[in-house]
Amino acid sequence: MLGAPTDERLIARAAKGSAGAWQTLVRRYERRVYNYALRMVGHPDDAADLMQEIFMGAYRNLPGYRGDGAFPAWLFRIASFRCTDYLRRRRFQDSFDETDGTALSPDDPVMSVLATHANREITAALARLPADQRHVLELKFFQGFTFDDIAGQLGISPNTAKTRLYAALRKLRQDEELRDAL
Repeated sequence: MLGAPTDERLIARAAKGSAGAWQTLVRRYERRVYNYALRMVGHPDDAADLMQEIFMGAYRNLPGYRGDGAFPAWLFRIASFRCTDYLRRRRFQDSFDETDGTALSPDDPVMSVLATHANREITAALARLPADQRHVLELKFFQGFTFDDIAGQLGISPNTAKTRLYAALRKLRQDEELRDAL
C-alpha cells in the first residue's frame, strides 16, 4: 500500500488492539489537539495534561466510534467536552481560591518563551472570551471546521455557532489591549 494509511484504517486496527495504529493516529493529531487545548485553557502544562486526557478518552471510546463523521470532528468533540469540563473545574476552584479568574497573565514567563508579545496578547484576549465563544472561534479559525461541523460537535445549531463566532469577533475588535499589541 502506497502512502499513509487512512484514519479509518488506523481506527479499525487500533480498535482491534494495534498499539502502532493508535500511536500513528495520536502523532497525526497531537499537535492540533495540544494547540486547541492551549488556546482554550491558556497554560502549556494544563494543555499537555488535557491533551493526554483527550487521547485517553478517545482511546477508551474508540470501539464506540461509528464513523458517521470524520475522525477529527469526533476527536475535537471529545476535546471540546474535556476543555469545557476543565474550565468549569478551574472556575469552581478559582472561586474558592478568591483569585480574579484570569486564565492568562501576559507576564507569565512560560508564555513569553513560547510566543511573542503580540501572540501572548492574542492568547490573553481569547482567554477573556466566554468559553462557548472561544470554542466556536477555535474550531472555525484554528481547526478549519464548517459551521455544520461545529454545530454537531458542540450540540448547537449552525446559526448559534455563527452567532457565537460573530459575538466573539466583536469582543475581540473592542479589546483595547489586543489593539495596542497589534
